[in-house]
Amino acid sequence: MDKGKTLKKSKKNGKGATIGGIIAILLFIVIMSMPTPEGMTIEGKKSLAIFTFALIMWVSRPIPIYQTSIISILLLPLIGAVKDQEIAFGTLGFDIIWLMVAAFVLTSAINETNLGKRLALTLVTKLGRTPKGTLVALILTNFVVAFFVPSTTARAALLVPIVTVLLEVYKQIPGKSKFGKLMTLQGVQNNAFATSMVITATSAQVLALGFINEMTGSSLGYMEWLLGSLPQAVITSLLVFIIGYKLYKVEDELKGSSESNSILKKQLDDLGPISALEKRAAAIFVITLLLWATGNYHEQWFGFEISTEQTAVLSMLLCLLPKIGVIEWKKADIKWDLMIFSAGAYAVGNAFNDSGGASYIIGGLVSALGLETMNHGLVAVILIFTSIFSHLIFTSKTVRTTILIPTIVTLAQTLGMDPVPIAMACSFGISYTITLPPHSKVNTLYFGTGYFDVSDQLKLGLLACLIASITISLMYFTWLQVIF
Repeated sequence: MDKGKTLKKSKKNGKGATIGGIIAILLFIVIMSMPTPEGMTIEGKKSLAIFTFALIMWVSRPIPIYQTSIISILLLPLIGAVKDQEIAFGTLGFDIIWLMVAAFVLTSAINETNLGKRLALTLVTKLGRTPKGTLVALILTNFVVAFFVPSTTARAALLVPIVTVLLEVYKQIPGKSKFGKLMTLQGVQNNAFATSMVITATSAQVLALGFINEMTGSSLGYMEWLLGSLPQAVITSLLVFIIGYKLYKVEDELKGSSESNSILKKQLDDLGPISALEKRAAAIFVITLLLWATGNYHEQWFGFEISTEQTAVLSMLLCLLPKIGVIEWKKADIKWDLMIFSAGAYAVGNAFNDSGGASYIIGGLVSALGLETMNHGLVAVILIFTSIFSHLIFTSKTVRTTILIPTIVTLAQTLGMDPVPIAMACSFGISYTITLPPHSKVNTLYFGTGYFDVSDQLKLGLLACLIASITISLMYFTWLQVIF
């Protein structure tokens, strides 16, 4: 894209953001000025005004999303949408926010020590003996590394150079190679599939679980998410791999298998023997995973329970402690803007829910659409498909989570459905932002290799989203009903 087109697009986006900001302010004023509807509390009306304002501002982005959250947190007690400012200001201290901070520190620790790179190179060199084997190795690498590198962008940044080396050795030409298209497109997709399996792999999923626990009184954590999401992630990945391999008709006799393996082995050798820092990082992560996996036995073993959030904070502390840890605080890449945004999202969402505003709006929506007469199974399928394909409209995972998950919980409660299984099922689809390059940084990194174009990603991405929607729907009616 040339400079003129880029500037034109930037101006167009800026104009749209400005219009969105004006609409948000006008709607806030209109809702605040109108009489309180019958059946709605005054606090509900005020929280609706802030919720509407924040939602439009988050989507249109005339200012950064964290600044919108700050404004919303200030407005909640100021206009009387909540009775105590601690209700709004206290969200930054939620345990879920601490889980996010810990996840950022753990990701930084893995990147700083090269443990993630060593693990990825080891898996690819051991398993990638043929072109098909290489594709399978990259799938497995995405899934395994997701546990140790809880960041979508960090995993993509780790694997894209490996993918590029493989394709160069196989002498694949960007834009012409079917093998190159499939490898890079499945890199995008398997990053998302693996992310959906591990709650800490994206902050949007942590945000979603926080809403579910807060609104339903549940105490779901790392293992509940993993057990719930693992089957759909594996099945979806397997089906998309088989279909993609047949669609692109990749030859299994491409030249360069042995050469690519030797080049990657050299990169692995260049890392040298596993360092003391890597060993300590690995030990911390093993302890973390063990504590998360054995949460139901803590009381029996220790006499007290260590929650998901406490485990994460303990791991963060171990990563930072002198002589024990592997990283200094100043090197931890903590996205504070995302922390502030999440705190604002919780504050606005909880105020809207607790004031009865959400129930009032959802009740009206149910009546208008006739959802109360629909079969609950059909409603569930509609919600699951909506949660996945909504990324075509709202590209931000965190914004979509803020819009969808509280709405789904309230809707389920209004219809008499169990809110936990359907909200969890819809949350598993939040990470599937895989249809267009601008939808995530992961997409952009892989798109930058030049092996696929926008139409390639759109076609295979929509197909993958369809498969994921069907798979999650089937899991909702079977597996999720058993474990939740």
